[in-house]
Amino acid sequence: MSDLSYLKIQDTLNQADLDDLPKLNVSILRNVMVEPIEPYLKYFSYKIGFGGNVVFGEYDNIFQEAVGGNKGLLNSNTDCVLIFSKLENLSWDLSRNYSALKPNQVRSEIERIKEFIQNVVFGIRSQTDGMILWHGFETPVYPVLGIIDAQSSNGQTAVINELNEQLKTFLGQHENAYMVDINNCLAKLGYQQFYDLRYWHIGKAPYSRDAMKEIAEEIFKYIRPLKGKNKKCLILDCDNVLWGGIIGEDGLAGIQLGKSYPGSCYYEFQQEVLNLYNRGIIIALCSKNNEEDVWEVFRKHPDMLLKEEHIAMSRINWEDKATNLQKIAMDLNIGLDSVVFADDSEFEVNLIQKALPDVEVIHMPRNKAVIFRDILVSCGWFDTLTLSEEDRKRGALYKAEINRKKLQSQAIDMNTYYKSLEMKLCIHFADDFAIPRLAQLTQKTNQFNLTTKRYSEADIKNLSKSASSDVLHVRLIDKFGDTGIVGVFILKHLDKKALIDTFLLSCRVLGRGVEDAFLSNALKLAQIRGCEGVIGEYYATQKNGQVVDFYEKRGFVKSEAPTQQGIAVYYYDLHNGIRKEPDFFAEIDSEIGKP
Repeated sequence: MSDLSYLKIQDTLNQADLDDLPKLNVSILRNVMVEPIEPYLKYFSYKIGFGGNVVFGEYDNIFQEAVGGNKGLLNSNTDCVLIFSKLENLSWDLSRNYSALKPNQVRSEIERIKEFIQNVVFGIRSQTDGMILWHGFETPVYPVLGIIDAQSSNGQTAVINELNEQLKTFLGQHENAYMVDINNCLAKLGYQQFYDLRYWHIGKAPYSRDAMKEIAEEIFKYIRPLKGKNKKCLILDCDNVLWGGIIGEDGLAGIQLGKSYPGSCYYEFQQEVLNLYNRGIIIALCSKNNEEDVWEVFRKHPDMLLKEEHIAMSRINWEDKATNLQKIAMDLNIGLDSVVFADDSEFEVNLIQKALPDVEVIHMPRNKAVIFRDILVSCGWFDTLTLSEEDRKRGALYKAEINRKKLQSQAIDMNTYYKSLEMKLCIHFADDFAIPRLAQLTQKTNQFNLTTKRYSEADIKNLSKSASSDVLHVRLIDKFGDTGIVGVFILKHLDKKALIDTFLLSCRVLGRGVEDAFLSNALKLAQIRGCEGVIGEYYATQKNGQVVDFYEKRGFVKSEAPTQQGIAVYYYDLHNGIRKEPDFFAEIDSEIGKP
């Protein structure tokens, strides 16, 4: 984002039609002036499909607005609360007068700030369930005690580090609350570029415009996964990306790859790709090449960190890359908006940006391989708020899916194929172990998602503990492996009727009857809860068109009453009975109806 100028941002926002976009409501509590961050927040909101609505609290009024209340700032519509509490305005003694303090005075100030943090968070949570992003305290570049500060366990730096640890720990005890590491932003930009000391003294505005951009980028690494806008898949070119040179011309011994320069650039880049794989990111290849040449590198080069087992899908041929990317996404059953494509060719980068605007493209400049790793780690597109066991296994899960498709191609008919998979379904109520994964699924599932409602871990926990709602999840196991938790069903009970608030499934299991078995069990649960009918809603989006007639095909009757644009309402009368689950499952283990 280094080439993203303020003028370009303003020009983009001036031309954008923000009024037609869903709103992203951001409220800012601060003890410094940070108004210059507003256009950056609006720009990054726009880039993920939202119209940013930014509201500032009064200067140095954090405690009063959090604890005393401010409905215009903190309410049920607030998506995210940003807190800027610069230490200079919170504790002058700790930030500027540290050398004069006695140990008991230092401890007293630490306890006072700790109490301040706790009261502010409790106050915010009493007004909104929105995400809390509290920017940590900046470690001084020039500590008050000079060079001996770093040698002391009781120095100013150590105290500020302790404050940040306490802040992080306390926020971690609350759902959907995180500390933004502002020191990381400072390190990336550098002290001279991060601060504007003139405006700090004139108007208590400490951060430069570049710092505001850097901080806004960091903020959206949290907001993107909250809104389901992070990416699932990295598709890589090969020549001059995974290794230096062209394998078809330079041969196996001639390409640049290893632990010494220039091959070390590509070795480090591959290690970072492998790190993403271990975090659950799908890795695929899209290269204009001879396929056997590419796989020879994977199989025979001694310094090749990536292996065939890490690659979920590949299109290695001489077709245009736009077509190949579309085919990869289709084979993986993911949307193009879940894809990041990395290539060294400006021609290919420009082609994809124009032909497939939903794909996020990373240009890897051919003469700048030394920064390839930094380009990848700094993009932030793959950041998540949780890391589940299903995430860690995702690469293997997609490889298993390829094996399933091979088996399908050999089957006589679909019923025979389904039975050959030896599928077992596990349908359980949400518990503390499953909640992070369930929240994650609501945040990023777009295709088979009837209402596309996004929920945090706190939301899911509250719904699962409420007497007026049930949260179910489904797990699928077959002869090729355990797919993990792949579906969420949220039922809300309204007198004698139940409302299907959320019904979603991972794209990995679509078309295997999981949706029918899951629905049947949810209807049984509604019946057990004393309901006479079930209401289903469909919220139309650009991504979930495949489920537009899902309810009608399963016996629900569409309401003719007027509704909000883009929403259809259906009703199922439980007196008509409930469909049996498909008979090709080897086993269905359901907690519904069990004592």
